[in-house]
Amino acid sequence: MIIRYALFEGEIHAGMEEQFRAFVKERLVPLWTRFPGAEEIRVLDGLDRDEGAPVYAMALAIRYPDMAAVEQALASDARVQSRAVTGELLKMFTGKVHHHLFSANEYAPA
Repeated sequence: MIIRYALFEGEIHAGMEEQFRAFVKERLVPLWTRFPGAEEIRVLDGLDRDEGAPVYAMALAIRYPDMAAVEQALASDARVQSRAVTGELLKMFTGKVHHHLFSANEYAPA
């Protein structure tokens, strides 16, 4: 399985945290859930971090069965639309967004 992360490294503008989170839930999640091949969509809101660690306001994790599904999602109309809407979101955010692909393995707790 492949997980593609969008990492929002930086900070939400002061006083706009609730508006930022609501925008993600109302405007972006409906688009992300339409990505073809996506098996799971997780939005992770940053709460705390180790001293000296970079600030991540949010991370988006989308799980796909394989790279072919990732490529299909990246070429989809839903992704094109989500990129445009994300531009609006970034007006409430100072930082950068970068993407990472991980090959994922799952293990049950002992």
